Amino acid sequence: MGSYAHNCMDKRKELIDALYSRRAIKIFQEDKKISDEDFEFILEVARISPSSFGFEPWKFLVVQSDEMRSKIHDLSWGAKRQLKSASHFMILLARKSQDMAPDSNFLRYISRDIYRLPAKVEQTKFDHYKNFMENEFDLTDDRKVFDWSSRQVYIALANMMNAAIQIGIDSCPIEGFEKENVEKLLEAEGLIDRNQFGVSVMAAFGYKKEDSHYPKARQPMHSVVEWV
Repeated sequence: MGSYAHNCMDKRKELIDALYSRRAIKIFQEDKKISDEDFEFILEVARISPSSFGFEPWKFLVVQSDEMRSKIHDLSWGAKRQLKSASHFMILLARKSQDMAPDSNFLRYISRDIYRLPAKVEQTKFDHYKNFMENEFDLTDDRKVFDWSSRQVYIALANMMNAAIQIGIDSCPIEGFEKENVEKLLEAEGLIDRNQFGVSVMAAFGYKKEDSHYPKARQPMHSVVEWV
């Protein structure tokens, strides 16, 4: 077997071993912090994650202030231990229909300033996107658009967690929070405009306090995969 095949085999094993070791960590080591370099790497993985149409319908809040964490703590039953112990805590936001409409300022910014699309190409893309929203994917009300944006956010979340565990950093995705009240708090703090953003999910990163004694349990391959 050649060196290329060996290298591929090693990379596959390295990735699978890392994913087998990943757990949703409830308590982190409070005195062990992620380096700036490592967390910038995790954020870069999120930033370059794929999204439908390449629209990047997200924003990532990194909550390091003890005062802000305390305010979120009272509204987030599923994050109480992580907020107190995680090295880094994030709130992942998804854009709402105001920003995701085909003629929105945000999508014009993406197409013109980020992708620098010619006018005709931009219009063709938006026409296709409008048809996708109205006739193909039924993104016909505010909640459906937010849920669709959130599905893109979860791609970035998964990439961050998978990248983190490969460099020895643990994580926990969190949905146990009062969504509306957390959004009201963030708006009152001047962190979001609720017409633009909603809270999709939270995530904590750090170093686990204890090793889990429970082996990873998942359904067998034949239960979740069907070849047709």
